[in-house]
Amino acid sequence: MSTNVAKSGPLARRPDNSAFKQQRLPAWSPSLTANTVLPFFFFMGVLCVLLGVWLLLTVKGTQEIKVDYTDAGTCGLCFERRKHRAKALESCNCSVTFSLSESFEGNVFFYYGLVNFHQNLRRYMDSRDDGQMVGRLKNLKTPSTYCFPFRLVGKTPIAPCGAVANSMFNDTFILRYHPVERTPVEVPLFRKGIAWYTDKNIKFRNPKVSNDTLPQIFEGTAPPFYWQKPVYELDTTDLNNNGFVNEDLIVWMREAAFPNFKKLYGILNRSQAEFTNGLPAGNYSVSITYNYPVEYFQGRKQVVLSTVSWFGGQNHFLPIAYIVTGGLILVVAMVLTGVYLKVGKGGANMKE
Repeated sequence: MSTNVAKSGPLARRPDNSAFKQQRLPAWSPSLTANTVLPFFFFMGVLCVLLGVWLLLTVKGTQEIKVDYTDAGTCGLCFERRKHRAKALESCNCSVTFSLSESFEGNVFFYYGLVNFHQNLRRYMDSRDDGQMVGRLKNLKTPSTYCFPFRLVGKTPIAPCGAVANSMFNDTFILRYHPVERTPVEVPLFRKGIAWYTDKNIKFRNPKVSNDTLPQIFEGTAPPFYWQKPVYELDTTDLNNNGFVNEDLIVWMREAAFPNFKKLYGILNRSQAEFTNGLPAGNYSVSITYNYPVEYFQGRKQVVLSTVSWFGGQNHFLPIAYIVTGGLILVVAMVLTGVYLKVGKGGANMKE
């Protein structure tokens, strides 16, 4: 006759006698010696330097030109007007000129750039309502408290709410090419397809209420304080680019990591015979509807034209980071090698 005795006390908490629970699984414990570590250091250093040089040569293969138009050309008057709130809503148009010494071959991307604008501040980044942007009617009528103080106008909800949307960049541009002894030609730009696919199709949607039009859906809401028109009039020619799915709005709502940044405005349409191979060398002008004030944060505004490679645009940060890191690893490896040769294996040559 057998009896089952329930375990109690320390035996009840003892793990099973298995390789896994008793930590007896096979493992590899490398023996780190100078003969194994130093070659690895040299290998990683050389690899980082070579990778950095390769990326740097790739970046050098791209072309880029930046034109600061904050108060340049005829934009000086507009810059002064935007200093005064009473004149902030007055329309102001200006232009700047520049020239390309050599043609920009292939696809050319048109960006606007801002200097000294900190989109990476935590309170600024939190000041938005993603539920509202994804098309939830509840959030449209009752915006998130994170949007304060850009949440309500009196008792009317703001759409889209928050500091990010309120500060949306709203200058517009027309690029023109000036051939020698010919009439200036407007450079055609694709103004759609500039936003990330996931943003355009997943993260941003207009609210849907039966067969109501956008003005009816947004009825009872107010535009952000510094907007000149409501969200449902951002692009009245195309419903698929209007409201919360407007690509200029979507591009702006993806915050930049650094205070000096550029955002995509358009892509060269190469279907026109003049621009089949890209932008030809010559003289250009940009006509600007000057709306966005920058003197409040001591910023600057730029127009940027750039070609791209598989690595992206003309960004030297990562190549230089690889080269510097590889160089430091090589220096450390040489120092450790010198110490090892001087001290000797096992420290036999060390003197107290």
